[in-house]
Amino acid sequence: MNIEKYDHCFKEIFGDNAELNENFKFGAAPGWDSMAHMELIALLEDTFNIMLEADDILHYGSYENGKLIMKKYGVEM
Repeated sequence: MNIEKYDHCFKEIFGDNAELNENFKFGAAPGWDSMAHMELIALLEDTFNIMLEADDILHYGSYENGKLIMKKYGVEM
């Protein structure tokens, strides 16, 4: 299921103890800095076989918003 794959990507980058919820955001979540952001994007692209546009990469600022962006690429959660 896609939500498990999506969560796995986040946990791969931020650790198994990451609390994935509406508060998990760039700059606020432990370890989510610009380097981790790009690692996450690369992993999501590889996992879901998609190529995110630059605007979507810039606006991929939270766990929840990311789900909406993924829908744009045909990835349903």
